[in-house]
Order: sequence, then C-alpha cells, then structure tokens
Amino acid sequence: MLFWLVIALLIFIFQVGTILLLEFRNPSKAVAWLFILFCFPLVGFVVYYFMAQDYKKRKFMRRRGSRLFEELKDRLWKQTKVIEHPEQMENPGFANQKRLFNLLSRLSEGPITGCNATSILTNGEEAFPDMLQAMEGAQHHIHIEFYIFRNDEIGTRFQQVLMRKAREGIKVRFVADGLGSYHLPRSFVRDCREAGVEFYFFLPPLIATLDRRVNYRNHRKIVVVDGIVGFVGGINVGNDYLGLYPKHGFWRDTHIRIEGDGVYILQNTFLGDWQLASGERIIDESLFPPHQCQGNEQVQVLASGPDQDWDAIQEMCFGALSVAQSRIWLTTPYFIPDPSIYEALKTAAVSGVDVRIIIPFKSDSVLVQLASLSYVEELLEAGVRFYQYRKGFIHAKVMIVDELLASVGTANLDMRSFFYNFELTAVLFSDEAISRLMQDFEEDLQHSSPIDYEEFSNRPKTRKAAEMLARMLSPLL
Repeated sequence: MLFWLVIALLIFIFQVGTILLLEFRNPSKAVAWLFILFCFPLVGFVVYYFMAQDYKKRKFMRRRGSRLFEELKDRLWKQTKVIEHPEQMENPGFANQKRLFNLLSRLSEGPITGCNATSILTNGEEAFPDMLQAMEGAQHHIHIEFYIFRNDEIGTRFQQVLMRKAREGIKVRFVADGLGSYHLPRSFVRDCREAGVEFYFFLPPLIATLDRRVNYRNHRKIVVVDGIVGFVGGINVGNDYLGLYPKHGFWRDTHIRIEGDGVYILQNTFLGDWQLASGERIIDESLFPPHQCQGNEQVQVLASGPDQDWDAIQEMCFGALSVAQSRIWLTTPYFIPDPSIYEALKTAAVSGVDVRIIIPFKSDSVLVQLASLSYVEELLEAGVRFYQYRKGFIHAKVMIVDELLASVGTANLDMRSFFYNFELTAVLFSDEAISRLMQDFEEDLQHSSPIDYEEFSNRPKTRKAAEMLARMLSPLL
C-alpha cells in the first residue's frame, strides 16, 4: 500500500513540476492549471496536455499562417497610403503621441492607412442587410469567415446568396470555426460545396484535440467582397444577433464596414486563415485590386493570435489606455483583464481620467460573469465606473480613448481574446467615427444601471467566494 502511495505522489509531483516548468512565464495561467490539477488529479493533467500547448512553439504553423502576402507587399504598398510619421496623422491628438504612434506602427503587418471610408453598423439589423447587399454585388470573389454561423433564418439567407453567386461563377471561399460553428449540419456544408462554395472548418474539434490545439479558436468575423469592401466587428451570423432568441432578448452589437486600404489587411488575414484551414496557399494579385479612394479616413486593422509574434491587440489597448488624458470608455461582454490592462485602468482612474465600462447585466456564461465581477470592487474603489446593460445582452467590443482613437473588432477585453484566440480589430482615428461611437456609448448608458460601490461590496460572502474561484480559473476562460 505504501509503495503505491509513493508512486502516486511521485506522479503527482511530476505533473505539478511539468506545469510549473512550462508555465513559469505566465504565473496566473500556472495557478489556474494547478488548481484544476489539485481538484482533478491526473484528469486535470490530461486536459492540460491537450489544451495548454503553446501555439507559438509551432514555428511551422507560424511560418505558414502569417506574412502571407510578403511577395505582394512592395506592389501593395505602392497602391496604399501608408502613414509613416505622426505628423501625417489627421487627428491633432497625435501631435504629442510619438511613442503611441511608433507602437501602433510596429505592432503587426497592418500599418495605419490613410485612404479609407468607414461606416459604423449598430446591431444586426444594420449589419446583415449591408453585408448581404455587398455580397449580392460581387463581381470577382467573396471571402467570408465567422466564429459562429448558424443554420437558421439569417444563416440560410447568407447561404443562399453565397450559393447563388458561386453558381454565377464568382469565387466563394468560406471559413467557419470548427468549435463555434460545430452545430452546422452536414447538409449545410454539402449544399454549399455542391453549389461551388469552397467551405472549410478552422481546426475541427477532433483534429484540434489530436493536435493539441483545441484551446485556440478563430474568433474573427470577416467579409471581403472583390477586395474592395470589407466588414469586421462583433457580429456573427445567427438569429440571436437579431434579438430573436428569447434567452437573450435584444442583442446589442457593433460592426464596421471599410472601403479602401484597410481591406487589404482584412484580405491578407483571411488568406492566412484560409491556408491554415484548407492547406491552400493563395498568392493572387487580383485579390488586392487598386481602388478609388472613397475617403481620407485613417484606419489600422490589427490581427492578433497564437500564430503571431506579437499580441498586437493587447499591446494596442495597453498603449492607448496608458496615454489617456480625459476619457476611457469601454464596452465588452466579457471583462477578464490581464494584469497590465487592469493596472492601466486602475492608474487612469486614480489619475482622474473618466473611466467607464459597460458590461452585461445578464451574461451568457455564469462562470465568465463571476470572473468578471471579481475585478469590479477593486476598480470601483479606484474610481472606475461600471454599468450593467439591462435592455438585453450587450456583445459589442468597443474602446474609446479621449478623442484620440477608438476600436471596433472581435476581441473581448479578456485574456482569451488577447492571448489565445485569432482576433481582428479596426482602430479608427477620425472625428466622425469616434463621435458616432461615443453617441452609441451614451445611448447604451441610458439602458444601463451603475454598479454602486457600497452595495456591491456588501454582497454575500458566498458570492465573493464563487467570484474568487472563477477568478483563479479566469486565465483559461
């Protein structure tokens, strides 16, 4: 008996040592996995083995999945208005923001571009008709990629347009995340392929599990039509994004339409994901056509993910939050900040910056909501103001910093979006775009209730304990 106890102890010590050795650069992640291991010995280690593989160690995947258009870069840069110096920024706020400008310029393959026209699309009622109309007008190709794509009324409308355009001879490429769109029936995929739509799942669950990449999901939402028009934001394709699911009710979200230079970066990102999903490497100049400059808005499209060298969206957020002088307004459905973002928000609030954060009152994940609320009390004490959206479910991912910049994209303000998921965010610098997002934020405040510090700090101890446990697991959520 003693012999087997010693063997079990040695196995357990080996498991603990392995996690500490592999996760020493990320203490919060190590603590989360050790907590799981102590609760579920052996089983926890098996889960860790399949879910915690560092994607960045896969140099082969990184080499295939990024910098796809290096062969076209010289030509593309000649037909793109790249902003190379802070003096070229139209936004006067950048006159004294050389460090932030340098950070943004060096983060990823997506430079700040100067020849763009954008439209803010509030909710699915605005975004879906605009995307469908753009796809109906396609003359050369349609590239579409979503984390969640449902086989419901709006999903069928998208499918019918894609199939019809494919039959007309338009090249249609379709990527859906293997986990987020897991419930798509085989008949849906078969019908698409029979009509000529090239359809692939990104990391299907079985393949991802066997290859130890199940924890890395493609959370991007991209539509590119003819290389001229692009869409990105928080909206997936499903009736719930039209507020038609009784569980959530009204669904509040934000998407953006881009015409101009920024579409080249959307296109490049899609082609990188296409190669990872299908194995096909596409270098085709016709996918990056010259465009008529429809506007002079300056836009930066940032892609980040476990196949990238930089956590570009997290770095952008931290850099922007760190220079805020008057305002930080954030909307996010999932609030699980990493330590640097947490400290940036806390420091800004203590310094007198108006920091307001809108989160859902009713979340679609109890565990994530508990983890989110675990950060609230300390930040309330520092001066951050939290509001809970009560009209329905708020899923928008928006950041507004002063009148300096704003961002709209797929990334939540949580560690999964920053470090695990494949994400995409558009950074906007024009007064018009920032003002529109501020108006939407103020409208959302009308449907939100503030979290009172005194009342919140007196919540039951059992609730606080549940939040603490969820916070321990938050690096994995």
